[in-house]
Amino acid sequence: MDIEEQIKMVASRIDHAVLNPSEGDIDVSRACSIARKYDVASICVKPCHVILAASELQGSDITVCTVVGFPHGANTTGIKYAEAMEALKNGAAEIDMVINIGKLKDENLSYLQTEIEFISRLVHQAKGSILKVIIETALLDEKQKITACKVAEEAGADFVKTSTGFSSRGAALQDIELMRSVLSPNVRIKASGGIKTLQQAVDFINAGCDRIGTSKTETILSKQEADGDY
Repeated sequence: MDIEEQIKMVASRIDHAVLNPSEGDIDVSRACSIARKYDVASICVKPCHVILAASELQGSDITVCTVVGFPHGANTTGIKYAEAMEALKNGAAEIDMVINIGKLKDENLSYLQTEIEFISRLVHQAKGSILKVIIETALLDEKQKITACKVAEEAGADFVKTSTGFSSRGAALQDIELMRSVLSPNVRIKASGGIKTLQQAVDFINAGCDRIGTSKTETILSKQEADGDY
């Protein structure tokens, strides 16, 4: 596969992230232009920007994604439900929800499963909408990663996502390999956090990722920059 083919493959799997706390409307509008230019899978924005992104991307095949319980996952289930419901109403078609990491570490798996099921049922009421469950791998040991993946799948997640990008580290290839070995083919994987080059993106896809979360879309997909990766 040559570089042009790799760029096209990666672009079709990118969730272009606009989640920095300092980014405003102008940044979102610019990000939507980038998303259109490279024809990425989705743009992932803060909840306050869902309406703007949906308007900017109207008529395109690029979906609007937003985050719920972000970045720590500690919101109550009711608040996460309300966040997801408003996001769907405002035009989001993809919800990236952070699990309650403390409950996982407490081994309160019934809490985790109930919460994910609750949000999953809501999301799937909207035709074509999907739920990605963020487990924040940087904060988990191997057993906890395996448990989180199994609970997310049983509770109806469409994707399991590695990271928020706001913890101690982002995605790691060994995490993807572990997650892919645990999850059935029905559940896809999103790697997010620290992916800045075309080669990294290709490596993650080859390891089993169906989506790549990144704010570095232009750098990754620029032919000039891509040439420098090899």
